[in-house]
Amino acid sequence: MSVTVLYRFLSVSDRTVAAEVRKQVSREYGSPQLSKKRGVPLTEVVEPVDYEEYVSSHAPGAEPGPLRQLMEFPPDDLELLLQDRECTTLEPPLPEEDTFDPRVRDALGVYTDDWLIIQRKYQRYSTTHTPHSSERQRERQRGLVKQTFELDEAAATDRQDDQDDAKRRSVSLDDTPRGSWASSIFDLKNSSPDALLPSVLERTAAEDMDRRNAEARLQGRHSDLLGLFPPPDEDEAVERCSVPEVPKEHCGQRIMVKCLSLKFEIEIEPIFGTLALYDVKEKKKISEDFHFDLNSDQMKGLLRLHTPHTAISTLARSAIFSITYPSADIFLVIKVLDIGLPLSAETSCSRLGRYRMPFAWTAIHLVNIVSSVGGLERSDPDSDSGHGTWNERRKKGSERMSVGEDMCNFSTFRPATLTVTNFFKQEGDRLSDEDLYKFLADMRRPSSVLRRLRPVTAQLKIDISPAPDSPHYCLSPELLHVKPYPDLRVRPTKEVLEFPARYVYTPHTTYRNLLYIYPQSLNFSSRQGSVRNIAVKVQFMAGEDLSLAMPVIFGKSSCAEFFTEAYSPVIYHDKSPEFYEEVKMKIPANLTDNHHLLFTFYHISCQPKQNTPLETPVGYTWIPLMQHGRLRTGSFSLPVSVEKPPPSYSVLTPDVSLPGMKWVDNHKQVFNVEVTAASSVHTQDPHLDKFFTLCYVLEEYSFPFRLKDCIISEANVEGELKASMTGLRGALLDTCVRFLHQLLSKLILLIVHPPVIAGQIVNLGRAAFEAMSLLVNQIHKNLEGNQDQHGRNNLLASYIHYCFHLPTSEPLPIQYATLSRATARPSTLHLARSKSISNSNPDLASTPTSPDEEVQRIISSKGIDRSHSWVNSAYAPGGSRAVLRRNPNFTCELKQASDRGCNRMSAFVDSATFCSAPTRQIVKKLLHEELALQWVVSTSTVREAALQQAWFFFQLMTKSMSHHLFLSSRIDLPRRQRFPDRFVDDIAALVGAISADVAGRYHKDVELVERLNSSLAFFLNDLLSLMDRGFVFNLIRSYYKQVRAPQNPSSLTALRMDFTRILCSHEHYVTLNLPCSTLSPPASPSPSTSSTTSQGSAFSSMHQDQGVASMFELSVPFRQQHFLSGLLLTELSLILEPDGEGVFFLHKKAISAVHSLMSSHDADPRYTDPQVRTHIAQLYLPLIPIVMDTLPQLHDFTDTSQARGRHAPAMQDDGDPDNGTISQSVAMAIAGSPLPRSSLSQAGRQCSSLSAECSRTLLVSFLWVLKNADAALLESWVSDLSVMQINRLLDLLHLSVSCFEYKGKKALERINSLTFKKSQDMKARLEEAILGTIGARQEMVRRCRERSPYGNENVRWRKNVTHWRQNTDRVDKTKAETEQESVVDGNLATEASLVVLDTLEIIVKTVLVSELKESVLGGVLRVLLHSMAGSQSALFLQHCFTTQRGLVFKFPEMLFEEDTELCADLCLRLLRHCSSSVGSVRSQASASLYLLMRQNFEIGNNFARVKMQVTMSLSSLVGTSQNFNEEHLRRSLKTILTYAEEDLELRDSPFPEQVQDLVFNLHMILTDTVKMKEHQQDPEMLIDLMYRIAKGYQNSPDLRLTWLQNMAGKHSERGNHAEAAHCLVHSAALVAEYLNMLEDCRYMPIGCVTFQHISSNVLEESAVSDDILSPEEEGICAGKYFSELGLVGLLEQAATSFHMASMYEAINEVYKILLPVHEANRDFKKLATVHGKLQDTFNKIYNQSSGWERMFGTYFRVGFYGCRFGDLDEQEFVYKEPSITKLAEISYRLEEFYAERFGDDVVEIIKDSNHVDKNKLDPNKAYLQITYVEPFFDTYELKERITYFDKNYNLRTFMYCTPFTLDGRAHGDLHEQYKRKSILTTSHAFPYIKTRINVIHKEEIILVPMEVAIEDMQKKTQELAFATHQEPADAKMLQMVLQGSVGTTVNQGPLEVAQVFLSDIPDDPKLYRHHNKLRLCFKDFTKRCEDALRRNKTLIGPDQKEYHKEMERNFNKLKESLGPLITRKIPQLYRTLNSFSSSSLRRGDC
Repeated sequence: MSVTVLYRFLSVSDRTVAAEVRKQVSREYGSPQLSKKRGVPLTEVVEPVDYEEYVSSHAPGAEPGPLRQLMEFPPDDLELLLQDRECTTLEPPLPEEDTFDPRVRDALGVYTDDWLIIQRKYQRYSTTHTPHSSERQRERQRGLVKQTFELDEAAATDRQDDQDDAKRRSVSLDDTPRGSWASSIFDLKNSSPDALLPSVLERTAAEDMDRRNAEARLQGRHSDLLGLFPPPDEDEAVERCSVPEVPKEHCGQRIMVKCLSLKFEIEIEPIFGTLALYDVKEKKKISEDFHFDLNSDQMKGLLRLHTPHTAISTLARSAIFSITYPSADIFLVIKVLDIGLPLSAETSCSRLGRYRMPFAWTAIHLVNIVSSVGGLERSDPDSDSGHGTWNERRKKGSERMSVGEDMCNFSTFRPATLTVTNFFKQEGDRLSDEDLYKFLADMRRPSSVLRRLRPVTAQLKIDISPAPDSPHYCLSPELLHVKPYPDLRVRPTKEVLEFPARYVYTPHTTYRNLLYIYPQSLNFSSRQGSVRNIAVKVQFMAGEDLSLAMPVIFGKSSCAEFFTEAYSPVIYHDKSPEFYEEVKMKIPANLTDNHHLLFTFYHISCQPKQNTPLETPVGYTWIPLMQHGRLRTGSFSLPVSVEKPPPSYSVLTPDVSLPGMKWVDNHKQVFNVEVTAASSVHTQDPHLDKFFTLCYVLEEYSFPFRLKDCIISEANVEGELKASMTGLRGALLDTCVRFLHQLLSKLILLIVHPPVIAGQIVNLGRAAFEAMSLLVNQIHKNLEGNQDQHGRNNLLASYIHYCFHLPTSEPLPIQYATLSRATARPSTLHLARSKSISNSNPDLASTPTSPDEEVQRIISSKGIDRSHSWVNSAYAPGGSRAVLRRNPNFTCELKQASDRGCNRMSAFVDSATFCSAPTRQIVKKLLHEELALQWVVSTSTVREAALQQAWFFFQLMTKSMSHHLFLSSRIDLPRRQRFPDRFVDDIAALVGAISADVAGRYHKDVELVERLNSSLAFFLNDLLSLMDRGFVFNLIRSYYKQVRAPQNPSSLTALRMDFTRILCSHEHYVTLNLPCSTLSPPASPSPSTSSTTSQGSAFSSMHQDQGVASMFELSVPFRQQHFLSGLLLTELSLILEPDGEGVFFLHKKAISAVHSLMSSHDADPRYTDPQVRTHIAQLYLPLIPIVMDTLPQLHDFTDTSQARGRHAPAMQDDGDPDNGTISQSVAMAIAGSPLPRSSLSQAGRQCSSLSAECSRTLLVSFLWVLKNADAALLESWVSDLSVMQINRLLDLLHLSVSCFEYKGKKALERINSLTFKKSQDMKARLEEAILGTIGARQEMVRRCRERSPYGNENVRWRKNVTHWRQNTDRVDKTKAETEQESVVDGNLATEASLVVLDTLEIIVKTVLVSELKESVLGGVLRVLLHSMAGSQSALFLQHCFTTQRGLVFKFPEMLFEEDTELCADLCLRLLRHCSSSVGSVRSQASASLYLLMRQNFEIGNNFARVKMQVTMSLSSLVGTSQNFNEEHLRRSLKTILTYAEEDLELRDSPFPEQVQDLVFNLHMILTDTVKMKEHQQDPEMLIDLMYRIAKGYQNSPDLRLTWLQNMAGKHSERGNHAEAAHCLVHSAALVAEYLNMLEDCRYMPIGCVTFQHISSNVLEESAVSDDILSPEEEGICAGKYFSELGLVGLLEQAATSFHMASMYEAINEVYKILLPVHEANRDFKKLATVHGKLQDTFNKIYNQSSGWERMFGTYFRVGFYGCRFGDLDEQEFVYKEPSITKLAEISYRLEEFYAERFGDDVVEIIKDSNHVDKNKLDPNKAYLQITYVEPFFDTYELKERITYFDKNYNLRTFMYCTPFTLDGRAHGDLHEQYKRKSILTTSHAFPYIKTRINVIHKEEIILVPMEVAIEDMQKKTQELAFATHQEPADAKMLQMVLQGSVGTTVNQGPLEVAQVFLSDIPDDPKLYRHHNKLRLCFKDFTKRCEDALRRNKTLIGPDQKEYHKEMERNFNKLKESLGPLITRKIPQLYRTLNSFSSSSLRRGDC
């Protein structure tokens, strides 16, 4: 129904209509009795179980104990506390009178009542008040045992290793690839084993073994899993509520000012000082005056006459000032007064000592002190990691104020001592504040104005510092002693009252009644007579008689405490003086119309004259203080009477012209004065005053009453009162807030006790409700900064929590016991607490005591009982307050009261009001009933205002209901009888209407709806502790029905989620869910007892029970019985549906809610008992299937860890996402599951919709349920699951292991704790913003956090801005914190893995029973292996290995008869742990490995499979693992050997010998790898070593293959694709070789020979002769690659690598081998693919025919010299580097690398390419010689090598040239220039399986100078030919080459060459040939030049003709000069020279 139904009743206050509304609403919103439905869908809420009925009919069967408390709320659930109000002063701040008028009586009632707090005793266990803070979490994590992780151990040893590295590096590599067998055995035999496990060699039955393992696993477990997990995100904690702060007086930032000394140039008279603060910008004095006296005793002596008695309170020299609004505009103004000496000091002081005269002034700009001294280096109060309670933290955080200028923080500056010398003379005509503000403004910016002031020579020393928190010896502004005040004789410090610059919204909490009078100016210019030296005397008069002047004026300094009069300073010779005096008074509490202020004006005679008195009165005026019950304050301009006022003047104002009185200046207003009050009694607001006054008139029944111009009578009082209530909205908000407590109490009183006027009840409920709603709303709107995250104003919240109680009804004053106790006031004082506390006592309904029929009728019509007073000292029977006090007047019903006193709540004395027969009747209503009624029938603006602040009315109702239960002792009644049906109906109607508002307005008023939603949830949460719980459940259901739109937008879901979370935060959430009830009753007659008394029997009976399934589903019985838990899990399930609307922020909300609840259970001391935990876990069982369904959406934690590369198996499947585990497809095959589960595979992961944070939290919750649930129950549930479901569960466990894997201390140090969370938060926030669902609450929290409250007026409220962020925001953690964090992380990882292990054991158990085993076991082992692969603690591994041994023991065939992969994987894992640095882990792994061999042997008398797998695993481990310790592995091998020796059963079999062989072989591999480890950082050396190890396995194909694979992997990592391809080709050749030996197959390659076209190097893979190795032998060639499929795979991978290396021609050769295989298999699809690839490849070759587009590599010769290099010394290599690598690059790389290794100053690069003479080198240095080399081809080779590819493939010879002269220089003249050509030959052709190859042959050719010249000329000629014939022509290039050839200026050009070598015929006949060859070269050269010139002529433009001619001229000259030289022939050449042998000097070098 729309809420408008409720709005129809606009002017309804009639009961009948209200009843109608109730009926209507309950019809519409559904009554609790609804029909049961079958199979209710999740989107609908089931009908809850009738809770009260269930609880009463199922008597708890458990013995009293932990289980029992799960079944019922504790009897002391609610408690009522009276808390003493803290008094800050030693004397209570109270007035001195004994009797008070109602106004004062009310105020004192409010200020002295104790706090009445009703609280839920156990709420501290709920997250509402106790958040899961990091602080609390750390507390729980104290004393954790540190788990041992290899990861951390390794990190620690790494640092040690670095130091040992240098020592190791010089070890030389053995030339032979393997060390000698004998020495290896010797090493091994002499090493020591790890401890043996005694149980390994015993034979035990499987059951016993399981039992023993299970018991061991339970030892030392951590009970609360979530205590190890990061606490739930506080941003999501919608249920968080802080306890409001105790109301207290406002206090700003406080500074302390100490006056140390004041000295003037000439000291002749006493000087007096005052201090006060002024705000220049606000033009306001912001503190009262502080008076100080620093005179010497001698000076004080001069005044002894005038101050005979000095009070200690006036001797203060230090003051504490409070500043609420710090700003840069605040000045401390110091004014100095003297006496003004016309005569000698002594005479003047005795005569004029009581008067003062303004003398000088100065000011201190406070901001200079705060900023110049610099802020105190205090740590940011928020930066501590959340120490202190939540409230304390909040306080700290909020006390930092922001003014836009940080420097204005007056609470944290460094104390400063100032010496002030710049005083100014106080001019008599410039005394006003206006003048002062001008001067102060000028002081800020120095101007000429100040220069005009007269300076005064003086020196003032003062100290300014931040005030301490609780200073000793302090006096309050009323001169009360502030605690602590240890000694009353010590000179005090005064607290100076602040007059805040702007409004401060804080309610008064103590009595204060001060008046300040400020005479401002007087104009006596027209007054006749001698009136020049004027002083004003001020008096506070209680009547007109002069003796009635009251001693209420505060003394100043060094004088009495109080005076009856005060004088203003005297301004001499001024008829119109200005004053700057402040007179402070303490005014009486009860003011009458006679109280007034009297001002007397005197002329002071300075000189003593004959017959002239000292004082001559020259005028009088006065101000009456009370008028119409109101205190008069403000600015007054008054006429001054010349004569004394006549009698009875005080009731009139001076404005009234009294007959016969003489006035100054014709009754003009000549005197200006300002009066202000600092009062917590007088509101000084007309609206409030009127309202209170009318209330008092009604209470006192004092009709008629005059109020201004209106007479109040019985007839019009109701109308006036209602009008005054409406008028309250006109009152100033600041005043309303200051008198908030009185105001609310009065309004509540009017609702509860409607007045009876003339016998008629006046129902003011509606008007009061309206006024309250509007007031509360107004406060909320204007004080936005003062709210918590739910939008609750702190002032209102603290009013309800501490101050509010039900009013009592007795009209007569009664003695109130607490008062005298609380405040040490004289017991004679009677405070009429008539409004204090009320009660209604239904128990007495049967004994009518009142004769008043009418009242009787009224009360019964309301259904509420008579009222009885209650005295609050009778609480807590047996406690100190269990006293029965009663008023002697009332004895009627004492008996019943004392009977009731025996119950567990206290007894109350009931004073029957009707016995004393007063004249007035008291009508009683109950506040909560009245509020509910008024709210239900309210309309329009009032309803809207109430909705805006629904929380306020809900809390008010809750407290009223609770208080009523205590007062009436109904707290002991069954819940259904506690409240009348009518009220229950009202609540139902109200909840229905508000739910409708939430559902109807969520898209319009987001902020309001969020507040409303959470307020409603909190209200229902409270009702669960007060009302019928079944009824509340139905209210929840009705809410759910309404707040669920058909399209279910995410914003509604978010609202429901918040609502549910708040409800579930109830401290008895577990009990409310009936955790001990069974869902479907078993066959036993009494279901409840069978299920709760003995947990064991219940669970065992469930094996047969079909109910087990429904316990794990969100079935109807589950949701009915576990109502709240059902709601929560249903929401979670719907939000997580993959096709649902579950946007990220909803995921986070729902998951966080579950996590938060579980964390509460874990931290709850009530639930530590394991049996109790089991029952609690039952409430969450459906979470397991929910998470299983969510599996595809979870974040994949398995593929992030690169670290796991080190556990990777040697051969990986292509599609394997996680190096650490077996590939998916294999795992599928193992598990035998009928359908592929893509959940963990990459494809299935694409839909991952949960963030890592959410997934992690969901998984930890899932593990929590598995950990705490009953094992038998889980077992019976698993046994019913299908194979597919079990596999899904296994996948989930697999993911959990990865998720909680320990990352190591190092990682923790690296990771900023926030990065992970913050990015997720940003995503959520973005989503919220985009979807428009951003919560108003979150917005508010955010605003509260970010807002600086100083922009608007609500400043004080910074105190309550709620900062409850987790303090993870600090990144710089201390070492200890990081250490602790890693301890926690380690424990979490261990516990999570152990829970997984427990679950695996449960699955195995069910498998043993059923027939499913084959298909599931592989999956179990896969998870087990995966958990071994990660970084695990020693504790977990110990249990993991026992489980693994058990599994292998029970199902050996799984490993040894089926898939090899599992066995391979297991061997790899075990070996990895055999090399662990942790001894206990090694022990376990060795034992497992030994048993594996033994079992393999027992199955077939041979353990070839394990042998093969272990050997391969070791190679793989060694090849890939970074941090692998051979020393540890050696110990494990020794341990295995020891087991074999000690195994008595198998001693006589061949087994021990086989073990020994295997172990020795492994040891050999190990020794090789030691060297590898050293060169981990040197890629070339590493590959060399791997190559060498692979070579060592020449006769062990599987292992050689493994190492070739390892090498291929390493090359790919470094981008050496050509080398990787060759490794794969070698692998394929190896496989082909062995396949060929197995069977001759015509289409398969016939061994390596087939591969030689790809590379000539491949022939080294040809098999060793058959007698050494036969592929038929068991375990040989067993790997997956030794098959046709394996061969094809290897070749395809090779083709891919060639493609990546751009070596397309080689791809063709690879496919030539592949094609016959595919053809033979008729695999046309593959053939099509291959031909497609070939086409693609040939196209690429064709399109890049020149080859320049492909860069194949650059080659360098690198020589190593120096013993530092060990094996490399004097070795030369050719290095293949990436294409276009410069010489400088490789030099830099190698120099850097070796410098890092040996030290900077050790490595030197030899810069030339000459021979290196080893003897000339420094033996302590390492030398590198690096030279660029080019491939070298003989002429015959070039015929074969045509293409660019040919010239860059299969390269074995390289060349480099070195120029030299015979005298040792590199370069000389032409005739001296020789050249050396070095030709290198490598052992293998490039590209090969490594990137550097040894040089095995070196040859040198030396060219004589003439040969050098021939080469140069040939080169030039070639260049010319190339440039001439280039197409398209390039003119520029051609001209450049021509210029170099024919240019005249070319030095050492062609002409010079010819002249040097051809001008003479050489003497040496050996050179004839060269001479001739050079001559022919020149001929060729000139011809080419001619061609080039001809070509150039065709290319040039007209502008270059001249240039061309010049070149032709030059050419002709050249030709001329060359002519004779070219034509000369050597005749001897053409004779036959038989003796001629060889022209060049060749010397071969090897």
